[in-house]
Amino acid sequence: MFKVDRLRFGTAGIPISTPKRSTIDGIIHVRNLGLDAMELEFVRGVNLKPELAKKIKYVAKKHDVLLTAHAPYYINLNAAEKAKIEASKRRIIQSAERLHEAGGWSVVFHAGYYLKQDPAKVYEKIKGEIKDIVKNLQDRGIEVWIRPELTGKPTQFGDLMELVKLSEEIERVLPTIDFAHAHARNKGKCNSVEEWREMLSLMEDRLGRDALDNMHIHISGINYTAKGERNHLNLQESDMNWKDLLRVLKEFKVKGVVISESPNIEGDAILMKKKYEEIRV
Repeated sequence: MFKVDRLRFGTAGIPISTPKRSTIDGIIHVRNLGLDAMELEFVRGVNLKPELAKKIKYVAKKHDVLLTAHAPYYINLNAAEKAKIEASKRRIIQSAERLHEAGGWSVVFHAGYYLKQDPAKVYEKIKGEIKDIVKNLQDRGIEVWIRPELTGKPTQFGDLMELVKLSEEIERVLPTIDFAHAHARNKGKCNSVEEWREMLSLMEDRLGRDALDNMHIHISGINYTAKGERNHLNLQESDMNWKDLLRVLKEFKVKGVVISESPNIEGDAILMKKKYEEIRV
């Protein structure tokens, strides 16, 4: 697994302002916007052909754009039906394969739902399925980080403690920390310097400095209720305390990638990158 040299900023998918909407044009446009990362959105299915993935690898390397991927939304590693679990695993594996062929670094996915079951049993179930995924990829030399995401609703598997524990117990697994999801999942908490310091300190204590040197982060504004996440918002239209969050990331010398998932993906990515570069700690 290659190391990331700094904290990079990019978009969840092809920037909206890209003149010609293709992945390759999106990568070039990301660089033209002054950004240095892009998340390949496989959310409706892994529709990238291996031949195109190789071309994408060349273009991303040429323009120094770090690639991550978001696996399809239709994933539940705790489904009641075995067929649904196997289909979910295939989607994660295919996402990792294509990302690896494209020279990418880290694949994120929503791991599953509790379905009103005991969270401890759900954890063991999901852990076993992720172990299978990692072994499949390792056996074939596919080297990308496998990243269960911190999710936005209490009904979804994926709070910080669960993700840290998975990362302790399975090789090549680290969390994707979606700070907007953490804020929504916890009904408006997780929006202060103290709470973010606590989150990052926990990761460093339990997973070592490597976890902070290889962070896959999502940031956006978010609309939420007592039931958690409703929808993403632009940063400046939300209560997300994003400037202080960037200050904490700089304070902890975090490296990796920050992906903007706001509706205005590139606008907020540029906003965050500029603000981050201005911060002195």
